[in-house]
Amino acid sequence: MEAWYEYLRKNLNYPSQARRMGTEGTVLVRFVVNKDGSVQDVELLRTIGGGCDEEAMKVIQNSPAWNPGKMRGIPVRSRQVIPIKFKLN
Repeated sequence: MEAWYEYLRKNLNYPSQARRMGTEGTVLVRFVVNKDGSVQDVELLRTIGGGCDEEAMKVIQNSPAWNPGKMRGIPVRSRQVIPIKFKLN
C-alpha cells in the first residue's frame, strides 16, 4: 500500500476548477484487476464533481500493474473499490 500512496502523491493533481469551487470529498472508483495485473472496467461509484471524478479515473487507468488476486496460489481477476480523497489545505 505504501507504493500506492507514493504513486498517488506523484500523479494525482487537484483540478483547478475544484480548487476554485472549494470542492472536497471522496471519489469511489471501482475497477477490475486482471490476472496479469492490468486494470480494466474503471467506473465511478461516488462522484464529487469539479473535475475530481475524471482525475480519479485517470490516475487508476494509468496506474502501474497491480498484484493480482490469488485463489489457492493461482492469479485470478478481482474487483477493487478504492476511495480517492480530495481535500484542500
